[in-house]
Amino acid sequence: QVQLVESGGGLVQAGGSLRLSCVASGSIFSINAMGWNRQAPGKQRELVATQTSDGDTNYADSVKGRFTISRDNAKNTVYLQMNSLKPEDTAVYYCNAAVQTARWRPTYNYWGQGTQVTVSS
Repeated sequence: QVQLVESGGGLVQAGGSLRLSCVASGSIFSINAMGWNRQAPGKQRELVATQTSDGDTNYADSVKGRFTISRDNAKNTVYLQMNSLKPEDTAVYYCNAAVQTARWRPTYNYWGQGTQVTVSS
C-alpha cells in the first residue's frame, strides 16, 4: 500500500505565507505526477498545482504567481509554497500522487487525508 501524509497547514493572516509538505511512503516503485488539490466548504475539489517527475508544472490560474510547487524525488516528497495568501485560499488541501507499486503494475492515483489552510482577512 501507499500512504500520503500532508503537513504544514494552519491559520494565517491575509498576505502571509505557508508551506505544505506531503510525503509518500509504502510500496513505491516509481512516482509520476504529484500535486495539490483543494476543497473549500460547499465547493468542489479543484486542482491547485501539479508537477511531473520530469519537473513540468501546471497551476490553477487563481494561484499563478503566488504558489510554487516543488519536489524532492529522492524523498518522495512534494511541497507547496503559498505566498500572498487570500481569504479565498481557505480550504482543505489534499496531496495526490500517481504511483506505480511495481514495474509490471499500472499507475494508480493516491490521496492524502488533507490539511486545513485558513486565511483570515
